[in-house]
Amino acid sequence: MEYVTLNNGVKMPLLGYGVFQISNEECEQCVLNAIGAGYRLIDTAQSYFNEEAVGNAISQCGVPREELFLTTKVWIDHYGYEKTRASVLESMKKLKTDYLDLCLLHQPFSDYYGAYHALEDLYKEGKIRAIGVSNFYPDRLSDIVAFNEIVPQVNQVETNPVNQQIAAQKNMEKNNVQIEAWAPFGEGKANMFDNPVLKGIGEKHGKSVAQVILRWLTQRKVVALAKSTHENRMQENFNIFDFKLSAEDMEAIQKLDTGKSLFFNHQEAAIVDFFVQLINQRRKIE
Repeated sequence: MEYVTLNNGVKMPLLGYGVFQISNEECEQCVLNAIGAGYRLIDTAQSYFNEEAVGNAISQCGVPREELFLTTKVWIDHYGYEKTRASVLESMKKLKTDYLDLCLLHQPFSDYYGAYHALEDLYKEGKIRAIGVSNFYPDRLSDIVAFNEIVPQVNQVETNPVNQQIAAQKNMEKNNVQIEAWAPFGEGKANMFDNPVLKGIGEKHGKSVAQVILRWLTQRKVVALAKSTHENRMQENFNIFDFKLSAEDMEAIQKLDTGKSLFFNHQEAAIVDFFVQLINQRRKIE
């Protein structure tokens, strides 16, 4: 495993396992399989509704807690100082841990300032080793960096061959914030796994398209979150540190960038309305 060092000295694995859209029923076994395959970074969120399953897996896996890097994310409906603090402590109970390695604000809406202040205080108390944000565009990231005491350690954003976040990564590097990729495979959109450029590079190295994408990200020093419910795919996705993409390979992939999200633009008013609806839907589940 390769690591990055965050702006506070904490070491974070370059490759992790994400549990988005994995049901609570199968999540526990998936996380056990992922840890068995070698993953040490596990990424969940309050809005995934599978923190308890992740916690069960971590308590059973046999790997010392200090060797794992556990991330969760605060949902928008829990923003504001008091609600955020209470929700993080509740997440820790569900995850069966007395500290988090990383806690992020999941979306750039509502009272994220109050929420971030709560993360700052939990960080100072030693309950969280690193704090950050998710889906914060360059303007909002620069804003939260400029007007808060603690610079975020991480910003988790959609990053894949179609939406490469080149300018956003430069802004993060300027502010000493680590970029982390969600949806590195774009959930298969844009015929990602059949892309001739990616397939050609994979054939040259004897690797799959997924492995090429993950290696491309890690060579850019982007922390990548791979997700699969199939144990053989987990093992395959983890096996990316025995080859290196050439400068020519990297340049060919860079030409695939459209600069546009495969999912949504947080700066559009309609997307704010979408998340309001999502909040209401999740309130009925909680």
